[in-house]
Amino acid sequence: MIGMLGVLLALGLLIFLAYRGVSVLLLGPAMALVAALFAVGTPLLATYTQVFMSSAGNFIVQFFPLFLLGAIFGKLMDDSGAAEAIAQGIVGKLGQERAILAVVLACAVLTYGGVSLFVVAFAVYPIAAALFRQAEIPKRLIPATIALGAFTFTMTALPGTPAIQNAIPMPFFGTTPFAAPVLGIITALVMFGLGQWWLSRQAAQARLAGEGYGEHEDAQPAFDKDQREHSSGEGFDVLMVAPEAPPRALPSFTVAISPVVLVIVLNYAFSTMIIPAMDTAYLAEARYGATTVDSVRGVWAIICSLTIACLLLLVMTWSRLAAPKRSLDDGANASVLPIFNTASLVGFGAVIAALPAFDLIQGFVESIGGGNPLVSLAVAVNVLAGVTGSASGGMSIALQTLGADYLAMAEVAGIAPDLLHRVTTVATGGLDSLPHNGAVVTLLAICGLTHREAYKDIFMVAVLFPIISLVLLVVLGSLFGAF
Repeated sequence: MIGMLGVLLALGLLIFLAYRGVSVLLLGPAMALVAALFAVGTPLLATYTQVFMSSAGNFIVQFFPLFLLGAIFGKLMDDSGAAEAIAQGIVGKLGQERAILAVVLACAVLTYGGVSLFVVAFAVYPIAAALFRQAEIPKRLIPATIALGAFTFTMTALPGTPAIQNAIPMPFFGTTPFAAPVLGIITALVMFGLGQWWLSRQAAQARLAGEGYGEHEDAQPAFDKDQREHSSGEGFDVLMVAPEAPPRALPSFTVAISPVVLVIVLNYAFSTMIIPAMDTAYLAEARYGATTVDSVRGVWAIICSLTIACLLLLVMTWSRLAAPKRSLDDGANASVLPIFNTASLVGFGAVIAALPAFDLIQGFVESIGGGNPLVSLAVAVNVLAGVTGSASGGMSIALQTLGADYLAMAEVAGIAPDLLHRVTTVATGGLDSLPHNGAVVTLLAICGLTHREAYKDIFMVAVLFPIISLVLLVVLGSLFGAF
């Protein structure tokens, strides 16, 4: 019982202090040691060096290329004007009368192509502000509109997205980014449909009430050190991805969207055709980790697709980059803090899993859902994403502590690993977007609005509707399996 008290105290302090802006890099090891202190006989130094650091280091080894390439790709898309060109192109096609749909789709295309949600928010906000002002739609709906396109279905549900939420489950379950594709598409359509309905309904009610856009300044804010620390856990270092001076001329829509399309196409080709056709027998050797291609092909596919897309982007937009070296450097630097923050949470989860009290937690979590591992997995990931304020952090803790157990339970129940993968990714979206989430805080700061003004609509499109979609996914997966 004393050990369980330590775990609950450590988790409570982690949530409280993270919300107060204390760095997760400090909180992860500190709170892990707090939990270990309550486990009588647990050696603290060995827990730190052999459990915490080992797990955190393994996470960095596995996923650093994805954080690095994703940050560089997003920075190049931003500094070259490609992100803005895509947003303007979609908005121009749909027009003022479909302002909400235009902004949602612009965000969705960019995030599905691998652009950081922070880059998307910076790029799309000025366009959304001008469009909403012209259409007399309340500014308070802009954060929720961006959140629907950038925080929800493209990050978790759509198959093939190179988002880290879609990548982390792959080594645990031996899956690819295209796991359970049809179920993912159905879930994405439900999220999109419900969110679009809600925002359109809110805009119509505001129009009837004569609310209009409101009296607002639309200039983007500067970010101070505290905002940077609070927002960096879920995406990238916000000071590094904030846009530079606008390029001299925007690229054409075709040029701008080509790297985005290439990421998706190559991701599919590498994960389903090229890598499986390669002779990878050497992976069984000890020097290569004594593993199998199924454990690495998903990560390899994203690495290859993002690398080629970055090279194409450099070639096509070199003349539009004011300082190519600086863009590459800033993108690379922007990837460091987020992966270390997430790795710190992974290390915390590993320590918790190594404590005797974890047997009680494991038994409780696995009992949720009456023996259905999909229900238990969905609840565990969603709750952990909520309490940590991080989709990737919550998922990492859940998989680090219980991933092997869920895989074993699924095998007994005849559930495909692909279905576990898709339930895990969709479950990261929902409670992760509670008010203390770094991406929510940053988005509101970019838009110059407060939680009181805009969070209600963010909650509907980024918390409630993704949870409803998750329930549908679990029900369909339980009835029909992965497809």
